Amino acid sequence: QVRLVESGGGLVQAGASLRLSCTASGRTFSNYAMGWFRQAPGKEREFVAAISRSDSTTYYSDSVKGRFTIARDNSKNTVYLQMNSLKPEDMAVYYCAAGSGLLITSQNQYAYWGQGTQVTVSS
Repeated sequence: QVRLVESGGGLVQAGASLRLSCTASGRTFSNYAMGWFRQAPGKEREFVAAISRSDSTTYYSDSVKGRFTIARDNSKNTVYLQMNSLKPEDMAVYYCAAGSGLLITSQNQYAYWGQGTQVTVSS
């Protein structure tokens, strides 16, 4: 079992930055690929970014590419999502997830999920 706890969400103005953190416990963190997803009101949860378990290969959705950066620190059992140039359309609950694949973009392949952290962007 892997327990994931997100933090760092909040209310910001458009154009600002936020850094989300997700800290894992329970299993060896470096054995898991990690991902960030988000869900806006009335919409389905969507993929945001992913990072591999080994060489930190990353992958982003087109909507955040160039603005968001995913990174991990295996010594701290933590994955980060640096979000720059935030837009109102980025407003959502952000979830981190852990899975046993190499680099995962499909939410169905993630076995463990955090409780989410709210990001609100005002225009």
